[in-house]
Amino acid sequence: MNADPIIESTPGLPRDDEGPVFREPWEAQAFAMTVRLHEAGHFTWREWADLLAEEIAAAQRAGDPDRGDTYYRHWLNALERMVLAKGLISADALRDTLATLTAPQDDHHDHDH
Repeated sequence: MNADPIIESTPGLPRDDEGPVFREPWEAQAFAMTVRLHEAGHFTWREWADLLAEEIAAAQRAGDPDRGDTYYRHWLNALERMVLAKGLISADALRDTLATLTAPQDDHHDHDH
């Protein structure tokens, strides 16, 4: 079985034998958005991995205990920096997108879909 180069080259990515592991839906969405932007040619995966490693290192210098529960917060911070630096989204649109992405999911609906 060949390892996925994206998964193998991503620093600290929480994973198991099946691939990336997510604790919350927004984590999977942030991962998927990053992969799609990469696949669309907006940045190389090396560029992404370097920025993510930089974000993690900065968080650790600031006192992040690195227990694994903040990994996707760092991922989201790096994604924010990347899309702003590449001019892929405005700061206002990014703020709205992040608010939606990280909002608690309501699993109990009182209406039909």
